[in-house]
Amino acid sequence: MSKAVLKATLLTPSDVAFITDANRPVLTHTRNMAAEAGIEPHSHPRGQLLWAAKGLLRVRSENAVWVVPSTHAVWIPCNLPHQVNSETHAHTRNIYIDPSYDVRTQDTQVVMVTMTALMRELVLKLCESSHLLDSGQLHRLGLVAIDELETLDSLDAHLPAGSDPRLSRLIQKLIRHPTVNYTLTELAEMGGASVRTIERLFKAETGLTYRQWRQRFRLLNSLESLSQGESTTRVAHSLGYLSVSSFSAAFKMQFGCTPQDYSQYKPMKSKINLFSGPVTGNN
Repeated sequence: MSKAVLKATLLTPSDVAFITDANRPVLTHTRNMAAEAGIEPHSHPRGQLLWAAKGLLRVRSENAVWVVPSTHAVWIPCNLPHQVNSETHAHTRNIYIDPSYDVRTQDTQVVMVTMTALMRELVLKLCESSHLLDSGQLHRLGLVAIDELETLDSLDAHLPAGSDPRLSRLIQKLIRHPTVNYTLTELAEMGGASVRTIERLFKAETGLTYRQWRQRFRLLNSLESLSQGESTTRVAHSLGYLSVSSFSAAFKMQFGCTPQDYSQYKPMKSKINLFSGPVTGNN
């Protein structure tokens, strides 16, 4: 895993992630993180469903980054190195599955998943009401959560980051400043390389041009704002789109619905196929 992390005080991971006990299939941990806070890179024997009930998270594994709005979560398999940062003030609600339970065995890497209404309520109940439940109730409710976790739809919504340290540093800067529309020339200056080199690194390391990568990142960032009720116009302008129509077209091409549909018709969110089509456009 990349050792390039934010130059800030990093929090330690939860102790419960390292407890193995088959009699306690699910353990929980809650944490409210300030904007731009981070948790030191780590791995743990329990698999983790990481969800922010409020706020926007950034999760990084070996060669990829996920920008995770509250409408989604990430499943982190056991013993997989990763790092978590908060883009905004975030309320994280985590459940950790004991390794004796086979969960989402098809997922060998970090994967973004759609949170169902049932999964949300199960996580909140386990995390926020555990002190009101006896061990038997916690055990049974944990097993229900494991069953529901198994059914969550996975999404190919990661941002490829590659392994080249120069590109890794630039991508971290882009993610920390999502509203800044850096040109390739500016990136080249920051990376100490030529524009041609930066273009080549993006394509070779991520499989996307810089413009394609940037658009994917911007669209991911729009999900949290839209889910919180911000207007399409405001979101489009905050992300640097020149017009609402260009933002709506890009959003519909990637998500299969308009930003207005996403905001107003919540059941549609569980059916969105993130990034199922090509990334195109001029923004």
